[in-house]
Amino acid sequence: SSLPSYAQDLGDGIFAIDTGFHRPVFDAAYLMVENGRAAFIDSGTNFAVPRLLATLEALGLAREAVEYVIPTHVHLDHAGGVGLLMQNLPAATAIVHPRGARHMIDPSALVAGATAVYGEEEMARSYGSIVGVPAQRVRESADGMSIDLAGRLLRLLDTPGHARHHHCIWDSRTRGFFTGDTFGVSYREFDTARGPWMLLSSTPVQFDPPALRASVQRLLERQPRWVHLTHYGRLGNVAGLGQQLLRAIDGMVELGRATPRGAEREPRLAQALQRQYQHEARAHGCALGAAAVAQALDMDIRLNAQGLAIWLERQGL
Repeated sequence: SSLPSYAQDLGDGIFAIDTGFHRPVFDAAYLMVENGRAAFIDSGTNFAVPRLLATLEALGLAREAVEYVIPTHVHLDHAGGVGLLMQNLPAATAIVHPRGARHMIDPSALVAGATAVYGEEEMARSYGSIVGVPAQRVRESADGMSIDLAGRLLRLLDTPGHARHHHCIWDSRTRGFFTGDTFGVSYREFDTARGPWMLLSSTPVQFDPPALRASVQRLLERQPRWVHLTHYGRLGNVAGLGQQLLRAIDGMVELGRATPRGAEREPRLAQALQRQYQHEARAHGCALGAAAVAQALDMDIRLNAQGLAIWLERQGL
């Protein structure tokens, strides 16, 4: 049968699935199929699980065909649905960064942290009730580790910076990385004749610009042909985008250092980021009006201001 409207065939056995989180074309999970076996990379939230399972079904794959579920990191827009998904995939192993594995097994601390940021109501609406994964079904990744999907080699690299529990997945077949949030975010409504516009993502509480810079450079060293972003989709011209991203990291640090310390720092950072992103979007030739830009980037601006403020405080800056 044909693919559901929210699933996109990228070729080479890779499918992007729009998880429906927040708005269309905002949050992707990826399905990789090789010789009748499959792996999911990122899951979206619980509410995405029916879409992931329906995509499998549309491809004529049994749930038993899924060997791996690999969240890039344990933030809930990437991994909130892993436990529920695993309940539906009897043969799958979850491969999780060693710093994130305990949170996938017992999500109570994750849930408490997110509830502190978003509140009970938003948690229920956006994420549902988060389920743990039985410990015996979780395998911790290690830097440089390989996994074999029916003869297709995937390699996992430890890529801190956005979060300490982040790894990226290298697919040697396509020379493509699945980057979670390490290689920034780029929304399709900002694409212009100049190509995609890259933003970095610095969510609280583990943002670390020098580590992120090193991780981005490490990805670029492999000269990837593609990056598959969770937010959103597959992008080429990776070297050029990488340079944009490195400049964005440096710009973020400068902006932070230029914003005085004190109680007002976080709202001031948010205002400064809002101005900067409006300016960059216009310079990029983006046709969206200021209100549409503000709306599309509202969550990124709030989280980036928070992540940056926490990092500056930790550095004593």
